[in-house]
Amino acid sequence: MAEWNDPRTTGVNTATVGVPRAARDAGLRSYMLSVYNYMASGVLLTGIVALLFANSSLVQLVINPATGQAAPLLWVTVFAPLGLVLWMSFGISRMSARTAQLIFWLYAGLIGVQFSTLFLAFTAGSVAQAFFAAAAAFLGMSLYGYTTKRDLSPFRTFMLMGVVGIFIALLISAFVQSTTFDLAISAIGVLLFAGITAYHTQQIKSTYFEVAGNGEAMAKSAVFGALRLYIAFINMFLFLLRLMGDRR
Repeated sequence: MAEWNDPRTTGVNTATVGVPRAARDAGLRSYMLSVYNYMASGVLLTGIVALLFANSSLVQLVINPATGQAAPLLWVTVFAPLGLVLWMSFGISRMSARTAQLIFWLYAGLIGVQFSTLFLAFTAGSVAQAFFAAAAAFLGMSLYGYTTKRDLSPFRTFMLMGVVGIFIALLISAFVQSTTFDLAISAIGVLLFAGITAYHTQQIKSTYFEVAGNGEAMAKSAVFGALRLYIAFINMFLFLLRLMGDRR
């Protein structure tokens, strides 16, 4: 399962005080569009890298197709992304927007190398089916998070506990082979990251009003927001693939 992190933002920017509402709304739309563009570009990069590795001899750098034995590069793609997320989470205030972008693209690329193994385990049709299902769920929940007037922040602790619980359940499932247990984990995982998508979208929207008027802060927070949405999306995709995918 890919990592999820929710660092809190601090401070309030008063740059939007006195700005006409129409201008604020236009600025918010532009900001959210940049977040979604980064996120979509990251997903595209992941897909391209995954297909490139899966359909070439490069996949042998990740896993042995004949035996299914992991190669050293696979472990790099499993643990390095966690380090990148932690780096950005705790260092975003000190790094430049260009550095944040580089970390994001590197993260998406490494996930793509990791995901190349999915094409060896699942049929291409089921991978595509899970992807489009995840895309539809993401769009619906992100739209809800953007438009709802309900404050979703009280659910933050519950969702964080849910992520920890899912991680523990996945570890248990590695030792306890149960189809019913796996299906339950996958269904809960889909619902959990659907909720996280809505929550993150609302938080990203709120962040705009804290950083509006500060070009560097806006650029960094847009990349950071894209990373959070990207992680929620790929986790929804993975759980949907576990739930509905046809194995080879």
